[in-house]
Amino acid sequence: MASFQIGMRSSALLESSCGYLLQELQMIWDEVGEDQFEREKVLVDLEQQCLEVYRRKVDNANISRARLHQELAESEAEFTHLLLSLGERSLPGRPERKSGTLKEQLDAITPALQEMRSRKEERVNQFRSVQGQIQKISAEIAGQSVYDDSITNVKVNENDLSLKKLEEYQIELQRLHNEKNDRLQLVDTYIDTIHDLSSTLGMESSMIITKVHPTLNELCGISKNISDSILDKLNSTVESLKEEKQKRLEKLHQLGKALKNLWNLMDTPYKDCHSFSNVTDLLSLSPAEVSDPGSLALNIIQQAEAEVKRLDQLKASKMKELFFKKQSELDQICKKSHMEIPSQPEMENIVNLINLGEIDHADLLMSLDEQISRAKEEASSRKAIMEKVERWILARDEERWLEEYSMDEKRYSVRRGAHKNLQRAERARVIVNKIPVLVASLVTKTESWEEERNKVFLYDGVPLLAMLEEYNLSRQEMEEEKQRHRVSPSNTLQAKLLYIFYPKCLLSIFCNVDLLVSIKKINLPRSKMNFIFLTCCVIRWLLQHRKRRPRAM
Repeated sequence: MASFQIGMRSSALLESSCGYLLQELQMIWDEVGEDQFEREKVLVDLEQQCLEVYRRKVDNANISRARLHQELAESEAEFTHLLLSLGERSLPGRPERKSGTLKEQLDAITPALQEMRSRKEERVNQFRSVQGQIQKISAEIAGQSVYDDSITNVKVNENDLSLKKLEEYQIELQRLHNEKNDRLQLVDTYIDTIHDLSSTLGMESSMIITKVHPTLNELCGISKNISDSILDKLNSTVESLKEEKQKRLEKLHQLGKALKNLWNLMDTPYKDCHSFSNVTDLLSLSPAEVSDPGSLALNIIQQAEAEVKRLDQLKASKMKELFFKKQSELDQICKKSHMEIPSQPEMENIVNLINLGEIDHADLLMSLDEQISRAKEEASSRKAIMEKVERWILARDEERWLEEYSMDEKRYSVRRGAHKNLQRAERARVIVNKIPVLVASLVTKTESWEEERNKVFLYDGVPLLAMLEEYNLSRQEMEEEKQRHRVSPSNTLQAKLLYIFYPKCLLSIFCNVDLLVSIKKINLPRSKMNFIFLTCCVIRWLLQHRKRRPRAM
């Protein structure tokens, strides 16, 4: 209503002004005497000009209204787009209905639109920050050495600025953070392993790490490269160092064993061996257990190799001595057990091979040790039989002495030591009587030994069973010979009675009464004891009778 009144007032004012001016123009025309045609023409021009002014004003007003409509529509569209891009359904401050003039509607939506724009800008900054971090970490993981971390280079999709999308980016960022931390930990683990292995191997770890990538060196001052290629290089470096550690440890194991063998062969003093205890101590350790700094350094290996080479040179000169020492030990074992001794030509051939250097010393000594071990084992198995063999040999000696004693016609004569021979003869008879049982037992044990060992039991190179069989045959023949040549007791008695009158030195022996008593105590058969005692009594009587006879002048 107010705008209509303003229009009426403007129209009235316009009519009064135009009418006044038109009256003044007519007065001028009247005074001038302008014709009617010119007057009509001027009025038509004036009317046309007024219409054009009105038309321009109306056109401008239409343009302004259209612009307002467009601005309102654009604001509405932008508002709606912001709601959709931000993932929000509505805004509490937004007008719900279209009421009032265009300017009022535009003024009503402008604050809500400004707030949405602020929210959008804030959300875009959040997206840009998160996406920038994602791009930066992704570049670090990809191993890009140069990365422009300027936020302006981050492109944000403004059509989707919802919280859900932002959460997805944040989840992705967290995943990348975790992956980055895992990679950093893995890199640190690799670097620590390289430090430990390099320390054990006596190598410079910083050069090895820098060779993999300069950024891995702590002195570089920039972030570490954690790309897949760097991880692969670190892994291959660690594996190569482990292989080198394994090779060096195996080398030192070989050198340590060689040193111990050479020390044992040459009886090296402890003080000379102690300087290489760091090598021999590694023999019982696995690669995982070796971690001392410099324990596998190249200079350790070189020193051990030089020592092995030096000892090898000494070993060649002492090999003969060691060989003869072990040969002597083997000979003693064989001689003690009466086993077969290695042939002399074979030993001479081995000595020639040692001189020519055509035989492995370690193998030779190992072979001798094995022979000594087998000889000791065989000697141990022969021990029970050899004890019986020694008893048999002693019994055979006693048997031989008794046989000789029995063949002696003067065994009952009066002479010094005759009673001792009588005692020994009695003991010898006891031993000889046990020989058949001893020989039978010896044959049984020997046959069992040969069956178990599947070899012949040799005694000084001769089969023992053959010796026993020969002995049994000879013993049997001897018994048969005794049976054929046995003499009667009467002839023996006459021979002894005639012999008692021989030299005085023999007769004086029986002047001792204690001797007669000792003879009587000998455990002899009754008949023999009576004969000896009677003979002694006759001799004693004759001696006394001769002492009473006067000496011839």
